[in-house]
Amino acid sequence: MKEVQDFYFKKAKKEGYPARSVYKLEEAQQKYRLLKKGGRVLDLGCHPGSWSLYAAKTVGTQGLVVSLDLQPTKGGGKKGMAPIHWLHGDITDEEMLARVRAFAPAFDAVVSDMAPRTTGNKWADQQQSLALARRSLAVAEQFLVAGGVFYCKVFQGEDVDAFVAEVRARFQTARVVKPKSSRPESREVFVLGMGYGV
Repeated sequence: MKEVQDFYFKKAKKEGYPARSVYKLEEAQQKYRLLKKGGRVLDLGCHPGSWSLYAAKTVGTQGLVVSLDLQPTKGGGKKGMAPIHWLHGDITDEEMLARVRAFAPAFDAVVSDMAPRTTGNKWADQQQSLALARRSLAVAEQFLVAGGVFYCKVFQGEDVDAFVAEVRARFQTARVVKPKSSRPESREVFVLGMGYGV
C-alpha cells in the first residue's frame, strides 16, 4: 500500500498536480474517453483542484471548467488549458447553482470526487457518501447536455447497486470503475454513466 501511495503521490508532485486523486480521473479518461476536446466540464467537490487541472488540460483552450467545493480552492491554469472558474460553496444551494449556470447553461461532463467527512462508522460513512452521489446525479440532470457523461465517487456498501441502477436508468450505459490508483484497502469506487438521455 505504501509503495503504491508513494508512487502516485510522487508522480502527482512531479506532474504539477496537488493530489494523487488526479489519476483516478486520468485512468477513466484513458479507457473511456469521457472528456472531449472543447468540452465543458463541471467538477463537484474539486478541492484541492487536481481533477479540474487535468480536465482543463484535456478539453483544451476551447473548453471550459467550472469547479465547486465547500473549501476555497485556488489554482492557476496554464497555457494551452481551458479556463477554470473556481467557486466556493455548497451544491445543495440553489444560488450556487445559479452561479454555475452563469458560466454555462449546460455541460458535456459532470464529475464528482466528493466524499463525506468520515466518522469511522462504515455504514454511516457509506450512507453519507451515497447521499452526496445522489446529489451529484441530481445536479448532473440539471446541467448535462443530451449524450453527456457523469463520473462520480461513492463508497461501496449496501444500496450502491440501487444507485448504479438509477444512473443506468438515465444513461445509455452505466458501469462501476475501480481505478488502479485507488488504494487497495479503499472502499471507494466510481460510477460512470455515458450517453445521458440517449
